[in-house]
Amino acid sequence: MRSNPIVSMKWLLARMYESDLVIVDCRFALGKSDSGRNAYEAAHIPGAVYLDLERDLSAPVGKHGGRHPLPEPEVLEVALRRAGIGPDSRVVAYDDQGGAMASRLWWLLRWLGHDAVFVMDESFSAWQAEGFPVTDETRVVVPGRFEARVQPQLLAGLDEVRAASAAAAPEAWGSAAGEAGSAPGAGAGGVAAPATDAIKPANLPPLDRLSAEASLVEGLEAAFGAVDEPTGSSVPAAGDSPAAASERPAEAAPLLLDSREPRRYAGLEEPIDHKAGHIPGAVNQFWKGVLDEQGRWKTGDALAAAFSSIPRDRELIVYCGSGVTACPNVLALQAAGYSNVKLYAGSWSDWISYSENPVAAED
Repeated sequence: MRSNPIVSMKWLLARMYESDLVIVDCRFALGKSDSGRNAYEAAHIPGAVYLDLERDLSAPVGKHGGRHPLPEPEVLEVALRRAGIGPDSRVVAYDDQGGAMASRLWWLLRWLGHDAVFVMDESFSAWQAEGFPVTDETRVVVPGRFEARVQPQLLAGLDEVRAASAAAAPEAWGSAAGEAGSAPGAGAGGVAAPATDAIKPANLPPLDRLSAEASLVEGLEAAFGAVDEPTGSSVPAAGDSPAAASERPAEAAPLLLDSREPRRYAGLEEPIDHKAGHIPGAVNQFWKGVLDEQGRWKTGDALAAAFSSIPRDRELIVYCGSGVTACPNVLALQAAGYSNVKLYAGSWSDWISYSENPVAAED
């Protein structure tokens, strides 16, 4: 099986009619919910099926989870079966958005245990420009027998992200990061709130509330150690709370990578979400840095250079605005040989849905 998650247009052209190949059109434009479907119906690669970012590859928006929440595995399983994907399928995804939407499908399939998934190295527009075949005919799809096998190690939970942030930027968490029993807090504008306010159990989500209440008596490490971890959850183990994380070397903690545009990362502008800035301790790694000037995926030395400042021996947690444009970075990191990479699926829009989470911005 191919280890490189990127395939060329010519590779796809030579194999597009092979029986085990499922081609998925993932075109989508934010704020124009029908644009991708309309584009697919006008012209697409022959044999391709269409999956929509918001209808098929995301759950309904709620209080938490971000703008494109992670779908429940059993719900996504149905959508993938409907697209004709089975356990032996090779899936190739494409879009017209630099690979961002296609990479979301790539990550979701890998999260559900399907490794034979790839992204086309150029856009549908480039395919058309080359004179490769297109059609407006919709194929009759035989439902596949896809079965989800969730890979929880590919996903970073909120508590993991909080711990990584506290280890890298304890000052952003105020005294909460340095005192056992304290918990994160943020006031208006993302300024850290007093620890006495932040630790009130009523101000915390359920997992942190448990920890806060117990730590008042037994200490934070003992509290986290007493929590039984449900199968497949992201409940932190002992030492993974923000307080404990601040006591270990920053280089031992996961590194947070923010995939958004530099100005959004810096908090200089925010065209989508209600709060500007970034998760404290995160470094900026704009996702389009993995593309060359022609919009093709970088390879070899060029791809390695794009991640030259990212250590290979650190666990990486990648996020963006809503768990979509982080996926090209996750894919490219894998292609560049990084093996310990997780996605924070809710990303920035989930982070700011918790008022106690601090926010960083450049002056």
